[in-house]
Amino acid sequence: MAKLILTHEVPGLGTAGDVVEVKNGYARNYLLPRGFAMAWSKGVQKQSDSIKAARAAHEHASVEAAQAQAHELSAKPVTLTVKAGEAGRLFGTVKTDDVAKAVAAAGLGNIDKRKVELPTHIKSVGTYKATVRLYEDVSAVITLNVVASK
Repeated sequence: MAKLILTHEVPGLGTAGDVVEVKNGYARNYLLPRGFAMAWSKGVQKQSDSIKAARAAHEHASVEAAQAQAHELSAKPVTLTVKAGEAGRLFGTVKTDDVAKAVAAAGLGNIDKRKVELPTHIKSVGTYKATVRLYEDVSAVITLNVVASK
């Protein structure tokens, strides 16, 4: 088992600054090459603790901003215009990047495409729900109206 400190949020594992123990292969082949984690040491632990302390000082304002954005996202539907065939079937699928760009185009702020969770593959026009994780405990359910381009 490898002991690591996460530098980014990894779904199902933890958030930045968390000390985790994972299998050697997962650490060597996925987390370390992508920069999601660093090998644990006392020096790195001290650095991580100072980063966590600074983040905790700014956390209160961030939570309130995330809650305000979550309320705004939940209140207004987002329209995605995509290429579709005659029967309403899409050419491809709607990706999280498409959702993030549509939210920004609708004037609802910028969101990270990695924080968007689509419940199913969207392959036809219609209305769908997607979840956006804005902060650790703050998420918003947005309504997606997928329409065919003309």
